[in-house]
Amino acid sequence: MAITTEHVTNKGQGTTRIPNKLGGEKSPYLLQHQYNPVYWYPWSDEAFEKARKENKPIFLSIGYSTCHWCHVMAHECFEDEEVAQILNDHFISIKVDKEERPDIDTVYMTVCQATTGHGGWPLTILMTPDQKPFYAATYIPKHTRYGMIGLMDLLTQVHNDWETNSKDMLQTGDKIAKVMKESFEGKSNKGTVSKDLVNVAVSELKQSFDHDYGGFGNEPKFPTPHNLMFLLAYASLEADEQSLFMVENTLKHMYRGGIYDHIGYGFSRYSTDARWLVPHFEKMLYDNALLTITYLEAYQYTKNPLYKTIAEQILDYIRREMTDKEGGFYCAQDADSEGVEGKYYVFKPEEITAVLQNDDAGFFCNYFDITKEGNWEGASIPNRIKANELNPENERVVRLSKYIYNYRLDRSALHKDDKILTSWNALMITAYAKAAVILRGTEYADIAEKAVEFINTKLMDETGRLYVRYREENAAFYGHLDDYSFYIMALLQVYDATFHVDYLKQAIKLTDQMLELFWDDINEGFFLNASDAEQLIYRPKEVYDGAIPSGNSVAGFVLQRLAHITANPKYREYADKQLSFLAGQVKDYPAGHCFSQKAFLEALYPSKEIVCVIGEAEENENTAKTKKKEAFVTGEYDKLRKYMAENYEPNTVVLVKTEKNQEELQKIADYVKDYHIINDRTTYYVCENHSCQAPVNDLVTNTQNK
Repeated sequence: MAITTEHVTNKGQGTTRIPNKLGGEKSPYLLQHQYNPVYWYPWSDEAFEKARKENKPIFLSIGYSTCHWCHVMAHECFEDEEVAQILNDHFISIKVDKEERPDIDTVYMTVCQATTGHGGWPLTILMTPDQKPFYAATYIPKHTRYGMIGLMDLLTQVHNDWETNSKDMLQTGDKIAKVMKESFEGKSNKGTVSKDLVNVAVSELKQSFDHDYGGFGNEPKFPTPHNLMFLLAYASLEADEQSLFMVENTLKHMYRGGIYDHIGYGFSRYSTDARWLVPHFEKMLYDNALLTITYLEAYQYTKNPLYKTIAEQILDYIRREMTDKEGGFYCAQDADSEGVEGKYYVFKPEEITAVLQNDDAGFFCNYFDITKEGNWEGASIPNRIKANELNPENERVVRLSKYIYNYRLDRSALHKDDKILTSWNALMITAYAKAAVILRGTEYADIAEKAVEFINTKLMDETGRLYVRYREENAAFYGHLDDYSFYIMALLQVYDATFHVDYLKQAIKLTDQMLELFWDDINEGFFLNASDAEQLIYRPKEVYDGAIPSGNSVAGFVLQRLAHITANPKYREYADKQLSFLAGQVKDYPAGHCFSQKAFLEALYPSKEIVCVIGEAEENENTAKTKKKEAFVTGEYDKLRKYMAENYEPNTVVLVKTEKNQEELQKIADYVKDYHIINDRTTYYVCENHSCQAPVNDLVTNTQNK
């Protein structure tokens, strides 16, 4: 197809006057490519039908809008007329936003990892019109260099082979598709949940731990907060000092490094060096959600105020820069500004001097290691690596940082991916709701509840079916397992923050829907995509906990929690099946499945259930206080809140029964019907490890005398 082009520089993205088929999409990533000379299609029946009709192979490119190397390949290849000519003449080109279609990304990323031994984005796939891949790679330059085949040579070779011997390529695609289907949809090995399995995971983490700077393995180093959540829970249950040391050492060193934005707050995606100094500067919603949870739990367990302050700062960053006016949370901020990675975040001493007074400028530069020589490409990434003490609440630092933050705001703005994803929003809701519990702040509960309302009204249809993505008044794509399991976890946490039974009711409704849509009745475990969703070359099951926990591990966790909350045999049965499935999957690399391990801890160690029964008078007083934003609660109920805030007890569930909610709560947890007020005062019923104690009117006395 002949396209008249006129290139315009726009964040390194060449454009043409006439948009390709991506022009009608909502994804910021796809829209970045709508004016490429490559005639892109979105993933659609139209594209595959055209490929079949014209007997052309498909060039599939998967990425996301804040991906640095996606930008590099776009500039080198997809804005280039020579590359576009080959693609337009001999291939059908399809662009996919991995964050909108994690099912497509998972299928073809797994193919890439299986056939090449590595993966990443941009993901490049060559496949048949029937979606069967015969070649996989990640970033590819335009021209062959340093032993890496260039896209021009690759496309020419594939075109020639397709014209002369497409049969072999079709057979290769068939073989790969068959192997993947058999591997992921075939019989699963079940396992036994045991402390041995948990202990192996801890041992593996200890072996890979960086004692100098925290974290695990070699650079690049990722935060992997679910590793730390698991170790913290293990440390508390086993009184294991080494596990606690790994958690605290990592949390402190990550904060010291440039991976943390000391000026505007929030964490970048990963560090390119062992010291956490030089990050890949993009900020992802999921990282900051999971790290907030981790710092909050670390504060709750250790009482170190540093962790509290860091969590508060991250939540402030999300509220300030990543929250939609209607309550949802945006995906990410780019690493690049003006086409340069990290330019937005680095400083030179003369810039600081121009903003602050001389004494303040010198102090600020010394405090954050901003030097004439710089620590990265001639400029300085603010950091606290050399600091003897960490005090982020230093009044002078906080005051001066605001001036530098405002100065930074005048720089070229970072691209922000403003689509709203159910799964990632659920993680952020969990973080705000946990902050409401641990920090006892009604403002955090308000933010969490507003985000729940956003999902319920914008990302859910009238039948209660979840969708993946919302942007510009458009919700799209049936929800996947991650959307369901993460959101169920969020709703359970919001219940803890508010004790509104409606959140429990919705969590149960979505759990039933999750079991219906994703459960594998034959081999157990959950598929990623729903039974009635678009079916790809195989139906993946994700178990590995990568940058975020897998949908299966979180499903195991929430089923275990619901079994404790409801005492419903149905959820106990599915929880046991799911944990057995996970145990069979994780045994070859236990440390790579730390959120599954966290679910195992819930099953292996004693649990505690606390039911608080409140009288009508105190309930009314609590309601009035909460509406006035004076405090969460008063009286004996306040002791429960204080107890929940101050005690890190990963295997504890709490229910609150009142005059107003008792009928609804009894439908969820039938056993509470026998729990009544004693002595006309708030009464606590505490059960531990399947053994219930006598009801008491004083929770503190009960827990101290246990």
